[in-house]
Amino acid sequence: MLEKYGHGGDLLTAAELYGGRGGAFLDFSANINPLGPPPGMLELLAEALPTITAYPDPGHRRFKALLAESLDLGAARITAANGAAESMALLLLALSPRKVGIVEPCFSEYRALSGQFGAEVLAVQGDRERHYRAPVEAIAGLLPQVELLFLGQPNNPNGVQYPLDELLFLAREAERCGTVLAVDEAFIDFIPETERISLLPSLAAYRHTVLVRSMTKFYAIPGLRLGFTLAHPELAAAMSGKQVTWSVNGLALLAGEACLRSGRGYEERTRALIAAERERLRRGLTALGCSVPPAEANFLLAALPAPGSAAGVQAQLGARGILVRSCAMYPGLTPGHIRVAVKGREDNERLLRELGEVLGAAAE
Repeated sequence: MLEKYGHGGDLLTAAELYGGRGGAFLDFSANINPLGPPPGMLELLAEALPTITAYPDPGHRRFKALLAESLDLGAARITAANGAAESMALLLLALSPRKVGIVEPCFSEYRALSGQFGAEVLAVQGDRERHYRAPVEAIAGLLPQVELLFLGQPNNPNGVQYPLDELLFLAREAERCGTVLAVDEAFIDFIPETERISLLPSLAAYRHTVLVRSMTKFYAIPGLRLGFTLAHPELAAAMSGKQVTWSVNGLALLAGEACLRSGRGYEERTRALIAAERERLRRGLTALGCSVPPAEANFLLAALPAPGSAAGVQAQLGARGILVRSCAMYPGLTPGHIRVAVKGREDNERLLRELGEVLGAAAE
């Protein structure tokens, strides 16, 4: 199984399973911007390599100042972290919850991290008819039973958003219950601003709502690890108080500053590419017999046509040098579910061509 450590993007395991070198694979198992980092990023990092002899800023001050200006938010609300996963870990450390709520299917780290920090996980299930969103009443019913609840917006692996009225209802219910609502917006940057649904504009009204964001996906720097949370200053301070000093390295902070200065051109090109190619890829997968719910992020969830299985298709595509994410282990999904990232046209066409051959052979 490619997901040896529970995630996609594991090129070393792919090389061990399928032979060859990790960098030679066409990787649809990790949802990273196909344009790569912003222009000039790699040159900037190369020039900055001598700075690794100095400690990074433990307060992340320049990065947080730029981020605060970009989001029109006080820097006291921001906690920078070594990726969104550390942000979630810091939430768990700061709150020490006995019970954590999740909405499945969802990012596996919600359950994994909660278990690592000793919390019991309670879950509600998304409905296939709602494209694997759960009814807002079911989520609200979970809030009084837990101290912390994670909700993906857009959710991984299905890539859909909850409507604003439902998010606001959950934020109000979280206030009433005293439960922290952690809205994971790791992929929200891929959605055009006019279509993006976020509690950011009303965040100041909700002391118990936290937004978790990632810079590694949209800006294509997953190897550097950089994320942040937006929360009430008291909770932000509590999270920072649990953070290991220098957990965010100097090159990551420098990259984050460069990303925030990258300009709208790169961002708009990314969103235009993702929107066009996601629809093209969705149509292609549907033509192959896959069931593909509509999505708004840079990935698609697909149910393979019978008798295709995620494990079998993943292995056969892996042998052809293409990696896809098996979603068979996600509660609420089936052994025939896969997730594929949205890439550029040439790469997407290769995936569709190779997948068509694999599915055609399975049907014979």
